[in-house]
Amino acid sequence: MKINYTRDTLSSTYLDAVKIRNIVFVQGQGVPLAIEVDKNEAHCIHFVLYDDTNKAVATCRLLPAENGIAVTLQRMAVLSGNRGKNYGKLILNAAIDFAKKQGYQQMTLHAQLSAKGFYQRMQFESLGQEFEEAGIKHITMIKALS
Repeated sequence: MKINYTRDTLSSTYLDAVKIRNIVFVQGQGVPLAIEVDKNEAHCIHFVLYDDTNKAVATCRLLPAENGIAVTLQRMAVLSGNRGKNYGKLILNAAIDFAKKQGYQQMTLHAQLSAKGFYQRMQFESLGQEFEEAGIKHITMIKALS
């Protein structure tokens, strides 16, 4: 098991991340590709978890805020055949550790309602009202990193 991260949108790690996102969000949930791959790609740090056979199985990205204090977790996805193996927890912890080492003080995210319990178990708290994004109900969640 290994986790790679990159800012390079020409790297194989980034391409693996987009491949997972395409399978989970575009093909699996009907999110339009124009929304899924957005203008922030080059500004994000992209994480990919590889299993013991070196297959890319999970991804997420971090979008740093301009204020240098906060970071937003986005595009968290685990391939369906690999769910229930703690891969989501592993990649999220890697992103949290990275953000802490970079000095960020808080992490926010827009959780799909079906994943709200997962993020709560990872000590994220709900903030505000539910809303719809890409035709899917979400809630904003936040976690202090200090």
